[in-house]
Amino acid sequence: MPIDLHRRQFVRRVGLGLAALAAAPTAGWALTTDQAASLVNQVVDDINRVINSGKSEAAIYKEFEKIFGKYADVQGIALLALGADRKRASQAQLVAYVEAFKGYISRKYGKRFREFIGGRLEETGSKAVKSYVEVKTIAYLRGEDPFDVTFLVSDRSGKPKFFNLYIEGVNMVLTEKTEIGSMLDRQKGNIDGLIKQLNATS
Repeated sequence: MPIDLHRRQFVRRVGLGLAALAAAPTAGWALTTDQAASLVNQVVDDINRVINSGKSEAAIYKEFEKIFGKYADVQGIALLALGADRKRASQAQLVAYVEAFKGYISRKYGKRFREFIGGRLEETGSKAVKSYVEVKTIAYLRGEDPFDVTFLVSDRSGKPKFFNLYIEGVNMVLTEKTEIGSMLDRQKGNIDGLIKQLNATS
């Protein structure tokens, strides 16, 4: 499948979000650079496997849900995206919201990564930065110049997970937080309405 996606469109539309949205860790952890690099390599391998599997879109979205659940701090990502509004949500609403967000992210980025077919990510190095590890990769798309994709990884959740992603310097945490905020505004601040919208967003 040829890729004619302009690199700037890719930067704006792709988020390997791939869980790019959780709050940065605030304490030191025992995570090593090798562990973080290993996690990112597993993520990349799984994504490449799924997008080249030939499965239906619905099946691919299910696979992406599994990937996010395995490698990303999904709850932290979802709650940060909701922002201060999480304080006024009930526990039941938060549980429903996190589940809806997981499906929404899987469909959104599963669709985006289908456009990555024929390209690849290669891990190029990692380094410890404060209480997390930064893992750098290079993205290669057909007909485009290579560009940087950087994962931030911590083990604050009890095991290595990535909690943010930068594509050519674009912070995907802030991007998705803005998107969820806009959805909530359209629902006039109604959390239940937001949950329904997330579930209905293809």
